[in-house]
Amino acid sequence: MELKIIDGDYADDGCGGLLRVDGFEELCQHARLRLCARRGGFPFAPTFGSELHLLYREKPSARLSAAQRYVAEALADEPELNVTGVSLTQEGENALLRVSLQYEGDEAELALTVEGE
Repeated sequence: MELKIIDGDYADDGCGGLLRVDGFEELCQHARLRLCARRGGFPFAPTFGSELHLLYREKPSARLSAAQRYVAEALADEPELNVTGVSLTQEGENALLRVSLQYEGDEAELALTVEGE
């Protein structure tokens, strides 16, 4: 069980305490952290994170396959999660990445913004 994070900050329970997550919600939180962090950005955990920040180095026609590769690489250490889909939608200078996850019959979708150069 871990502390719940919303918009980069710990979520409070309204009574002076902090909310916690477990089960599938905890796995989704781990996945979101792995996808948002830059791979190699933590010296003591060099394989933690993703290379999604490199997405705009790819040609527009190759970005979806690169995003799929980066997601698979980032979540390789979360074997209990099954990635069932990855989509990428251009929104101005940025892209909206949607990752569909499944765990023991439960499904969730993570939406992340990948900033353009």
